[in-house]
Amino acid sequence: MKVLRTGITTGTCAAAASKASAIFLVSGHHPQSVTVRNPEGREFCVATFREGGYSGAVKDAGDDVSDVTDGVRVLARVEIVDGEGGIEFVAGEGVGTVTLPGLKIPPGEPAVNPVPREMIRLAVREVIPRRSVRVTISVPNGAELAKRTFNPRLGITGGISILGTTGVVKPMNEQALLDSLSLELSMIRALGYTELYITFAGTGEKFTREIFGLTGKNVIQCGNYPGHVLDGASELGFTRATICGHPGKLLKLAAGSFITHSKVADGRLEALCTHLALMGASRELVSRIYHSNTTNEAVSIIRAEGFSRVWENIAGVISRKCEERVGMSITVSVVFVDGGGAILGGYYA
Repeated sequence: MKVLRTGITTGTCAAAASKASAIFLVSGHHPQSVTVRNPEGREFCVATFREGGYSGAVKDAGDDVSDVTDGVRVLARVEIVDGEGGIEFVAGEGVGTVTLPGLKIPPGEPAVNPVPREMIRLAVREVIPRRSVRVTISVPNGAELAKRTFNPRLGITGGISILGTTGVVKPMNEQALLDSLSLELSMIRALGYTELYITFAGTGEKFTREIFGLTGKNVIQCGNYPGHVLDGASELGFTRATICGHPGKLLKLAAGSFITHSKVADGRLEALCTHLALMGASRELVSRIYHSNTTNEAVSIIRAEGFSRVWENIAGVISRKCEERVGMSITVSVVFVDGGGAILGGYYA
């Protein structure tokens, strides 16, 4: 089995670029590479370059092919300012600014996360021990890249975030996605919301907003992780939630699967057939549903055969399973919609 290659985070790159810029500032010579450390003391040797008044390092995501920042140039400029001891962070081109509460960085600050800030501080202080400095971080094309991240939903404007908790990119992105969902939940709660609307993706959010007339920020796209979002919502003190989605996803919750990726679980048609049978559907109808090629086909058959009440029944079961998962701390409503955004049925708690 191939061993997947790890990479370095944008935070590691920013620390390396900052150290190289500090060396150039005090010596007039630019290093070809520098060594930086994460807060636990792990060292990284990173190649550096000089570009337009900045020092830079290239992000290498290793074998994580899903990392949208792979290959970007992370640039830094270090300047000495009046005073002693402080480090000021400035968002340059392509680096976002936090605009909403509830994240790890307060509103108004550049979106440079705590661990990268500490790595930058350690790197700069090796070169400039006491003087106050201003560190400007820039990522060319960062504003465009940010559109492919969670930043717009998190209220981070103008570019990407400088991220990393260990300095290392591991060739998987599930944890990063879960962390982003947790951050979004914290932001929504910090805005004062106690009621949450959970959808699975962009189209689901569009339908949910139209159905409930929503304009606020308390709608979250959970992807394949409704269980993670429910758990986080409970921990943060949300009291009500509405889950709105297509049967292709929601039926998995009826089967007890709170991770809905196809590699983890399915059970959609099995759950649907069970509830149709409990309603008295014929063996022939249950068989037709069980052998449907898609859930859309099953929806059409159920509508034609007059069994649409099954969606209300299953929605009630999903509500109960979700409430039980979070220890009854959240009241959960569930709404099924079809591919065009029309309500099939629901349970309104």
